[in-house]
Amino acid sequence: MSQLSFASLTPKKKSPIRAEKFLEEMNSIIPWRRIYNLIKHHYYTNKVGRQAYDLNLMMKVYCLQQWYNLGDLATEEAIYDRRSFQTFLGIDLLNNTVPDETTILNFRHLLEENRLQEKIFELLNSHLAERGLIMKSGTIVDATIINNPSSTKNLEKKRDPEMSSTKKGNTYHFGMKAHIGVDSTSGLIHSCEVTTAKVADNQMFADLLHGEENAVFGDKGYVSKEDKYHARDAGIYWGVLDRSSRMRPLSNKQKKRNKKLSKIRSKVEHPFRIVKQLWGHCKTRYRGLTKNG
Repeated sequence: MSQLSFASLTPKKKSPIRAEKFLEEMNSIIPWRRIYNLIKHHYYTNKVGRQAYDLNLMMKVYCLQQWYNLGDLATEEAIYDRRSFQTFLGIDLLNNTVPDETTILNFRHLLEENRLQEKIFELLNSHLAERGLIMKSGTIVDATIINNPSSTKNLEKKRDPEMSSTKKGNTYHFGMKAHIGVDSTSGLIHSCEVTTAKVADNQMFADLLHGEENAVFGDKGYVSKEDKYHARDAGIYWGVLDRSSRMRPLSNKQKKRNKKLSKIRSKVEHPFRIVKQLWGHCKTRYRGLTKNG
């Protein structure tokens, strides 16, 4: 077997790979210092024993875990294996140690116990609004189903009690729903709520609005005369698609209106594509609504 030379350890590809470009961009645009100040009061302050890992490092490890759909052990192994991860984290394997799976697990539990993910989400929204990326002029609302394993082949011999079944079209799904409110100008998410799957989309309508809208948009699942009259009384444009019934089909005018509004409403589908397809969150990762939320 031939031995590796130093030349063989140098990268062959001159241009950055896709993962390097993505992580470099995330490293530059995320306000790490503000997140650090938000979390530091809850982080470990070891006076004896092994020194705790740097908080910024652990937050970046947590982000990698979410973006690449990795378990705790898989995250640890991926850091050892992937140069792009090491560069993002600022780790040199010759001089630095990598957080093990237990440390990664404990940090995630720290965030969950103190509801820090929700506070980080609010902080990021504030950060984007300050830079004029979230205009708060209009909101597009929508929901998506996140499937959960319905099998009872687990330690407790039962399904997750916080999940439920719902029917979409002719197909039954078991799991939860993610409800989001998206800025109609930028397409960025400004609000997010999670419920069990059987909760109707329009039940979460009011929770997805920031209160400063001049227009609201949604699909046929948000049809509500009460919400429509309330929006018009408040001077808010009602951009929810019209829905036909068995006794009253849509007119040509309503069909044209729906087609026009669908072009605006389509922005809400892009975040779902990123979260579900690119980040692999088409299935639940944990038990319970709070952790998955």
